[in-house]
Amino acid sequence: MHPTIKGALRVSAALAALAALATGCSKDSHTDSAGKSSAEPTSPSSSHPGLGDIFVGGKAVTGSTPTGNTKVPYQRTYSDGSLYASVTGYRSMLYGNAGLEALYDDVLAPGTSGTASGDVVTTIDPAAQKAAFDALGDRQGAAVALDAESGKLLAVVSTPSYDPATFSGGQPKDAEAWKTTNAHGGSPMLNRALHRADAPGATFSVVVAAAALEQGLYTTVDGATSSPLTFVLPATQTSVTGTSPQCKNASIKLALRYSCDNVFTKMAADLGSAQLSSMAAKFGFNDGTLKVPLPVSESSYPEAGLSSAQAALTGIGGGEVRATPLEMARIAAVIANGGRLLTPQLVERVTNADGSTQHPNATASGGHAEQVISRRTADALQSALKTTESKISGKTGWVTDTQSDSATSWFTGYADRTDGRRIAVAVCIEGLPSSAGVGSGSEQAVQVAEEILTSVA
Repeated sequence: MHPTIKGALRVSAALAALAALATGCSKDSHTDSAGKSSAEPTSPSSSHPGLGDIFVGGKAVTGSTPTGNTKVPYQRTYSDGSLYASVTGYRSMLYGNAGLEALYDDVLAPGTSGTASGDVVTTIDPAAQKAAFDALGDRQGAAVALDAESGKLLAVVSTPSYDPATFSGGQPKDAEAWKTTNAHGGSPMLNRALHRADAPGATFSVVVAAAALEQGLYTTVDGATSSPLTFVLPATQTSVTGTSPQCKNASIKLALRYSCDNVFTKMAADLGSAQLSSMAAKFGFNDGTLKVPLPVSESSYPEAGLSSAQAALTGIGGGEVRATPLEMARIAAVIANGGRLLTPQLVERVTNADGSTQHPNATASGGHAEQVISRRTADALQSALKTTESKISGKTGWVTDTQSDSATSWFTGYADRTDGRRIAVAVCIEGLPSSAGVGSGSEQAVQVAEEILTSVA
């Protein structure tokens, strides 16, 4: 990236959403779109005494044990707690509930009979979840994978993580574990996949390209654009230079492949902030109501008051553009799914002790999809994002924070499974040394995405 532009892409030091959002658990309806509970037979069911369980891949990743305390008769236990904490949340005798544990407390908590009313079955694929968790390792970041056709979330991973089992009880050791977890410098209780909105860098160029095609600024991804190799932002002396001589007047396809910042800043300036804000909103930006059914932090594009130069910077995910990993996975899913936007879903169903089933809403079963860009535009972008070197179609991003001399590696894209279904992914890795550079640094997120997609192939 040209040195004159690095400062403009500085990552905001403030977190867009803190762990408190993970506990924002207003009760949602757990019925289907008709407001009725379906009668289909299902397994598992909460016929055992104690707390109801949260299931992943047909197996409970939670359990419970008697405490002998009449006020809190059962203590929650967890299997692979760190692996699934970003999915389950926590249930603690001392500190309450968060995540699905809180959202479905009415289902999971034991009633007066000592038996819970049901279990919660998630959409998570255990292989995808573990692949993402292991690939991120001890780095600070997040990964999301979802079925582009149904919206079902297959992986929701945030690192560093925490083990909710360490503070689920009421003993001094639980209080000490809670204190240690919250004091960790990496904020393990912040679900970065859902609640960390940050500058998405060049991955946002996919949205800009979609706007250019939809508005007729360009009619094809293969034709030359009007893009000088060095583009001077309007009414400024700030310039953006393409990473390669091929970036001069590069097609959208080449510009996406080579991360030609000159092309997308010029394109954004030509489109203007109003057109870009409208397109971003179609992809899900500036929507503070999204739930999966856990609440999700808002991804944002500035809605008013941008100068032409400021609008240009948003073309490469700069300025005040902010996105969660979940939102970037949704963008990939729109492209992969022929231009249709689905609401992601983390919960497949709630199973009751009597064997009946409740679905959170219609989209969890592959319900209504909103056409947000034309099929023609989606097909064109599929062509642009595809490379001969990889089975994964997508876009990398590299965002430098000049204040901390660190950088963030992004990737958003999709791949086909052997059964023909498309899986969309987004990966964000924070706190990397800026000296890693755009090339090798961006590849870190790509490598995590490859591990996830291989696991579900």
